[in-house]
Amino acid sequence: MRSAGEGYLLEQRQLLDEPRENVFDFFADARNLEAITPDRLRFEVRDAEEPIAEGSRIRYRLRLRGIPLRWVSRIAAWDPPRAFADVQMQGPYRRWEHVHLFVDRGDRTLAVDRVRYNLPIGPAGSLAHRLFVADDLRSIFAYRARRLAERFGTLR
Repeated sequence: MRSAGEGYLLEQRQLLDEPRENVFDFFADARNLEAITPDRLRFEVRDAEEPIAEGSRIRYRLRLRGIPLRWVSRIAAWDPPRAFADVQMQGPYRRWEHVHLFVDRGDRTLAVDRVRYNLPIGPAGSLAHRLFVADDLRSIFAYRARRLAERFGTLR
């Protein structure tokens, strides 16, 4: 995790032992997010426009450090089976832009998550990032990588 000019950048790459179309289809179903999110977050998809396309909105409910939150994402880009991007419309971040890339590697897929985000509340947000937000995000994405490896096999 590193500072990206204004805000932060989180990037994760994972080589999955499954063809790109299969991996993309898994991510194209918003309800699969529940399976790859730590139980402690009590993450629940409340409403997802089906089928997902550019402009679709997805509503979630979760708990961050015990605080109940509602999160609404909009699909900002949709390019099956290569990529899609979601942006937070409502939620805990001032900015959350998550690009999902799926790179064809023959019968395998390189899945890339690239998240650009900012926290609210200025300097206090920077302090919160250093104290717990960065570690929380690393933990969430590490869990996600483990669950994806269990589902698809991984070659790191």
